[in-house]
Amino acid sequence: MHAVEIFSWRRFAAVIGKEFIQMRRDRITFAMMIAIPIMQMVLFGFAINSDPRHLPTLVVDADHSVFSRTLVTALQNSSYFDLVKTVASEAEADLLIREGEAQFVLNIPEQFSRRLIRGEHPALLLSADATDPGATSNALGVFRILAATALEADLRGPLRYLQAGTAPVEVRIHPRYNPEGITQYNIVPGLMGVVLTMTMVIITALAITRERERGTMENLLATPVRPIEVMIGKIIPYILVGYLQMGVILLAAWSVFQVPMVGNLPLLLAVSFLFIAANLGVGLTFSTLARNQLQAMQMAFFFFLPSILLSGFMFPFRGMPGWAQAIGEALPLTHFLRIVRGILLKGNGLHEILPNLWPIALFLLVALGLGLTRYRRTLD
Repeated sequence: MHAVEIFSWRRFAAVIGKEFIQMRRDRITFAMMIAIPIMQMVLFGFAINSDPRHLPTLVVDADHSVFSRTLVTALQNSSYFDLVKTVASEAEADLLIREGEAQFVLNIPEQFSRRLIRGEHPALLLSADATDPGATSNALGVFRILAATALEADLRGPLRYLQAGTAPVEVRIHPRYNPEGITQYNIVPGLMGVVLTMTMVIITALAITRERERGTMENLLATPVRPIEVMIGKIIPYILVGYLQMGVILLAAWSVFQVPMVGNLPLLLAVSFLFIAANLGVGLTFSTLARNQLQAMQMAFFFFLPSILLSGFMFPFRGMPGWAQAIGEALPLTHFLRIVRGILLKGNGLHEILPNLWPIALFLLVALGLGLTRYRRTLD
């Protein structure tokens, strides 16, 4: 009787060959294994930047003097500020900064040059959208240096005495919406969008895939239910789950983290319907593409990773290069974060959030259209 062979190289090689064959057959999983590391390397290596520059800046110049033009020129020459518009009033500047069109507003008051020549140390006011403290901190430090040194070339000759002692101008910083720079005020509202994206896409991506694996899809095919009815019927329960998640996060934000909620909560709940439905549409589309639950989970992760990195949740959106911002603008999470933070921290109404509302609605239509088309093909 021969002794039992403990280890066989032939059997071992057969198992390895079998796994390579299986890997070749499961092309989606193999593609994800290659694509996800490449995507992570590209995003972390090129797109992520914690020191944002070229931040959009508005100027309200009520002085229109040589000194005010020198300050504006110094601002333009800095890599941290991009002058996008000179506005006529503070009300116009306030609207643009609430809509997210600008990060800073420089206010040069009337009689600035007259008070400067008299040595009265006139004040310069720089208002900043500080909902994300990390996006403005470095730029604010640079502005203090610019304000102290920009006028050196003009303060010569008989005006040289103004450079003696303290700085010729007083710098006043007004960080709006989050004056204390509390990170939780920015993270916790944004977490609402991240949680909804992660759970809605994954849960729905597994919905039809699970039925296909368990064989219950045939029961649906045997019924007279139409594809659009199946899609909506599967989406509605998860919409309710999404609102439950929102309620938990809002309660925690108010009771635990003391996040200010200055806006209209019913408006936030109403517009969140589009965002929840858009993510469910993505998950439903993935479920029609995937052959099994593992592939559905991989596709959901492939969508979730750029969403969380390119939306402005973890890193300042304006710190990313142009191509990364273009991708981020196509993601619904980017616009939902602006809506949530705008409503809760800025008190924005429907008019202010409309520029970020229609991209989510467009994404929803595209996602549902693709999902419905794919589901019809699945039935065939």
